[in-house]
Parts: sequence; structure tokens; C-alpha cells
Amino acid sequence: MNKPRLALVIGILCVSVFPLLIKMELAPGLISAFYRMAIALVLILPYAWYTKQLGMPSTKILLLTALGGILFGSDVAAWNIAILESTATQASLLTNLSPVWVGVATFLFLTNKPTKNFWIGTLISLLGMVALVGFEVFASLSFDIGFICGVLSGVFYSAYLLISKEVLAKISIVTFMTYSLMASSVFLGIMSLAWGEPFGGFSTMGWMVLSLQAVVCQLLAWLMVSYALQYMRTTRVSLAMLSQALLTAFLAWVFLDEIITLQMILGGIVLLFGIRITFYNKPITIKRSHWLPLLKMRHKRKSNVTQVRRTGQNLPLR
Repeated sequence: MNKPRLALVIGILCVSVFPLLIKMELAPGLISAFYRMAIALVLILPYAWYTKQLGMPSTKILLLTALGGILFGSDVAAWNIAILESTATQASLLTNLSPVWVGVATFLFLTNKPTKNFWIGTLISLLGMVALVGFEVFASLSFDIGFICGVLSGVFYSAYLLISKEVLAKISIVTFMTYSLMASSVFLGIMSLAWGEPFGGFSTMGWMVLSLQAVVCQLLAWLMVSYALQYMRTTRVSLAMLSQALLTAFLAWVFLDEIITLQMILGGIVLLFGIRITFYNKPITIKRSHWLPLLKMRHKRKSNVTQVRRTGQNLPLR
């Protein structure tokens, strides 16, 4: 189990540095997402062709894969904008709400409904989100673009997870990733053209950062996490991935001098704790054996008080 755990740690590190690269502001958020997908596609395409994993799936699977690619591209683009418009810490914590949105979508559209633990965890996570962003923001409904894009990033990613789970049961990971990256690149390219984003003119450092995002944060992170998933339980990997937000917050504090307030720390902890509860398998209940002795003790105390009032005796109460 040492190799899968090491791979998972490497994957988490690769994802954690991504907000820091975006925060360097060497390229706009939308075009940065495009080059992350496009460069990764250029690198994986020869491997998929050499290993003969470019077979044409059925029309339904191909359409679902393309939709998954569009959703994942939208997720990355929204996350990039959230990072640029707010902080790396807030954007990373908000996008980690994706397990909550997965559960909500499961409740609405699938037959396998979430458990009671999920709703308890969801409520706690939402309270943590309110504390993280600030109660005054929700009281006045003054949501900025960074907050909106951070939440949208989690929504897009949750939809991508549901689709990818369906598709990966029928085609290989390499095939899915190749066609998904094709759809992401085309979609983000069209969006960049529509928004008038520059496709060139970046500094040497800017091109290096764009390449790092594709190689490290996309391909290497995906390979490491996928390898870990082959040998570890999905819930354990998902929970471990939540540490990415905390690691990003620490790196942003060290390298970007981001101010992390006590309110943000407490809100982030509550948010992640709520998500942890959604993965807890055993029902969260208060057993009768726990509260029944307390109820009997309380009844005994009431009887003693009544006896004192009636007889005037000074009985010790515990």
C-alpha cells in the first residue's frame, strides 16, 4: 500500500500548486484553462494512438464524454476566475463543495438516494461556507464574481463526476480522457474567441506556467490519483483529496502572503468536517442506552426535590 499512498500524496501536491500558478496572473483565467486542456491533449494523444485506445465508442458514450469534457473545462475556467477574483484559499474551499452537489444531484435524478448522514454533512458544510465567506455577505446577498465562480466550479465538477462514472464503466480511462480533452479544448477555444481572449503574447514565464498546469496539474495529478484509486477505497481517496484545500491555503499564506483570518480558518474547518460526514457510512444516531440513564437520573432528582418539599429533609442531590 505504500506506492498507492505515495501516488495519492503526489497527486494532491500537484493539484494544490495549481491555484498558486493561476494567482501569478501571467495569463487570463479562461485562456489559461484552454491551454491546460490543449497542451494535455497534445501530450496524451500520441500515447492513446500508440496503445490503440482511440477506438470510436457508441454515439451515446461519445456524446456523454464530450459533455463531460465541456463540464470539466467549465469547472477549470470557473475555478481560475474564482482564484483571480478572490483568494486561492476561498476558491479552493468553495470548489471542494462538489461532493455536496453530487449528493444533491443524486437525490434529484437517481434512484440511489443519499443517506441521512449526507444531509447532516451538507447542512454543516453550508454553515461552514457561510462562516468562511462572511455572514454579512449572505445577509446583504452581495455575492462577488469570485464567490459565484467558486461555487459554480464545484457544481460543474460534480456534474462531471456523475457523467464520468457512467462513461468509465464502458470505456478505458485513456479513451475517456482523450475525447474529453478534445471536447474541453474545442469548447474553451470557442469561449476564448468569443470573449476576445489573447492566444499569444505571453512572457517566457507565462508559457512555462501554462505548460506546468497541463503537465503537472492535469496529466501527472490525474495519473497519480487514478493509480491510487486502483488500490484504495474511493471514499478514502476522496477524503484525502479534501486536504488539497488546506495545503493550498498554507502554500498561499507562505508564497503569496494571503491573509488568512481566524474566521476563514474556522469556516474552512467546519466546511471540510461537514464533507467528511457525508462520507461516513454508519448512521449518526444517539443511542437510547446513552440518554436513558440520564433521563432516569433526572426523574430521580425530581422525586428527591418533591420529597424535600414534602418532608423538609435536606437530601443530597447529585
